[in-house]
Amino acid sequence: MKKFNEHLNTLGNDLVLGFHKLALFAIGAGTVWAAGWTFFDMFAKHHASIADLLLMFIYLEIGAMVGIYFNTNHMPVRFLLYIALTALTRHMVDIMSHSPINIDEMLAVAGAIFVVSASVLIVRFTSARFPSDKQIK
Repeated sequence: MKKFNEHLNTLGNDLVLGFHKLALFAIGAGTVWAAGWTFFDMFAKHHASIADLLLMFIYLEIGAMVGIYFNTNHMPVRFLLYIALTALTRHMVDIMSHSPINIDEMLAVAGAIFVVSASVLIVRFTSARFPSDKQIK
């Protein structure tokens, strides 16, 4: 019975790992697909707005995060925070492009940017002060 449980655990771990790799590949492929369509839309418009460029940076950060996670099996939390900062900045640009400007929404987004920026500072400080035992390549 113990041998059967070991085989079952091995099979379960292999299935989870396979799903994990398949999901990472799907996220990476979806990111490439979305970035490609965004690029072709910019090309068709014959110009790129700041919001378009920030969206491309979000795709770049997602791609880098997937690549790092695929190679190391470690989720780089800072990349998630960078994506959040870029998305909030993109939203701020969108707020500023509408007239009249919604001051309450702009202040809320600015506050969120401040909180996420402080989070990046805390994560960087704690990772420098208390490094992980595991080395990330």
